[in-house]
Amino acid sequence: MAKSKTAYVCNQCGAEYSKWQGQCESCGAWNTLSEFVVEAAAAKNGAVKRTGYAGAAEAKIVALTEVAAEAETRVRIGMVELDRVLGGGLVEGSVVLVGGDPGIGKSTLLLQTLGALGARLRTLYVSGEESLAQIAARAQRLGLPLAPLRCLAETCIERVIEHAQKDKPRALVIDSIQTIWTETLTAAPGSVSQVRESAARLVRYAKETGTSIFLVGHVTKEGGIAGPRVLEHMVDAVLYFEGESGSRFRVLRAFKNRFGAVNELGVFAMGDKGLREVPNPSAIFLSAHSAPTPGSAVMVTREGTRPLLVEVQALVDQSSLGNPRRVALGLEQNRLAMLLAVLHRHGGIAVYDQDVFVNVVGGIRVQETAADLPVLLAVLSSFRDRPLPDKLVAFGEVGLSGEIRPVPNGEERLREAATHGFLKAIVPKANAPKKNKIGEMEIVAVERLSEALDAVAG
Repeated sequence: MAKSKTAYVCNQCGAEYSKWQGQCESCGAWNTLSEFVVEAAAAKNGAVKRTGYAGAAEAKIVALTEVAAEAETRVRIGMVELDRVLGGGLVEGSVVLVGGDPGIGKSTLLLQTLGALGARLRTLYVSGEESLAQIAARAQRLGLPLAPLRCLAETCIERVIEHAQKDKPRALVIDSIQTIWTETLTAAPGSVSQVRESAARLVRYAKETGTSIFLVGHVTKEGGIAGPRVLEHMVDAVLYFEGESGSRFRVLRAFKNRFGAVNELGVFAMGDKGLREVPNPSAIFLSAHSAPTPGSAVMVTREGTRPLLVEVQALVDQSSLGNPRRVALGLEQNRLAMLLAVLHRHGGIAVYDQDVFVNVVGGIRVQETAADLPVLLAVLSSFRDRPLPDKLVAFGEVGLSGEIRPVPNGEERLREAATHGFLKAIVPKANAPKKNKIGEMEIVAVERLSEALDAVAG
């Protein structure tokens, strides 16, 4: 029997090397090379035969002019928040990778998804971690109809695909990809080679048969999906299921989507009957203060295709350290340091001897620059120990020279704020409507940071 050959693959970029080394020359990452088997284990007949799947059409070269200009076939799942994150529904033949911390609710979400699809499509839930009795008990607890839910407890990819070819499900869930292994490799399940080869076979099966597949992925302590980074490049969409410990709210975010908007957000609440959709996410991100509170500002951020109202809280306190702390939760910490420097230079407010803590309520992470202005207003409010005017909302990017830059979809953000009863808005001048008013909401258009600070001084 020939000795198996080994190589080393980078978990971050998928580059392969003949021997181990500390740094990947392709992406520059350190200590990311893992050993895997290159030569496939011999099959029973002495050779590994690679064949297509039953029903798969033979590939041929075609001109784009011959391709029908039709939109991809989508199926509405029936869960509005999940349909939104996917870009309008489940695309035929797509492969979606769902990652999240242990116990966050990934299996519950996908079981509810198959329950919603079961009346219209043939589905199959493949479990490599739980027994069928555990899945049935969860489905009963969630109040799902058991008849359309069909399950398989299997971890070998060859047998999973064999069952799928016979059963022909239109929606398939693999829970989880780290437990699946192939007979053609001798590496242990969960290794780089096993995860990559198993995922590649599932992707090929999905494209050739039009089956929509959900892959559940474990998350490492760094927050990324375990396994080779190339796994995220192989699939059509990557969704992360997030949530604060102790909170019943869950956020499903799209980090990659070939069929929809990136950074689209879906909000769920975990209850006794599983995950429930939150139709008005802005309400859960706004704290119900009985009275105006210093250090609190409300901003309008845009996640995917819709605006969300989010509360930003700041705490400024005298520091006893030689190097005052700058802590940002839900925002980029380096940007906070930059904004405080702009506040000092162009607003005349010095906080170099103060500890500054900034937090976005609800555990949401704001990645756009529209948060700059409300963050500075919240810091100023806490520093002066004076609350901002009631029913005030703000958004806008702050430049290094103290100018307030516009952000996309300004009027849509203002309409969302007016819908929730806000009476005053401080926005970049380029985002203000011509009449400086939307409904009953007064709009203050500013060009400089000093103008924004003067608008809240009274």
